[in-house]
Amino acid sequence: MKLIIATIKPFKLEEVREALTGIGVRGMMVTEIKGFGSQSGHTEIYRGAEYAVNFVPKIKLEIVVAASMADQVVETITKTAQTGKIGDGKIFVLDVLQAVRVRTGETDADAL
Repeated sequence: MKLIIATIKPFKLEEVREALTGIGVRGMMVTEIKGFGSQSGHTEIYRGAEYAVNFVPKIKLEIVVAASMADQVVETITKTAQTGKIGDGKIFVLDVLQAVRVRTGETDADAL
């Protein structure tokens, strides 16, 4: 099993969710986050004054899938979330050693 952690732009969330559902992803966790990468924030003008915005709003997706499906999920997120502009996000893939469904006690692949 693999844990895929992806940060994407907020307005891409619904499009990414639909694409992932279309390839068979059955669940994901979504968190609103703030952060910065190579863009290091930006400046905005509000009521005539310039303000530094050091943290940019993002969406974090956490998805656990069978190892055989991980590459397809990464490719789907990459294609769907990409705008071609700085700040499109990052994707990390980690190994999952164990999973347990709390309601039934099912483990590993059965818990997904």
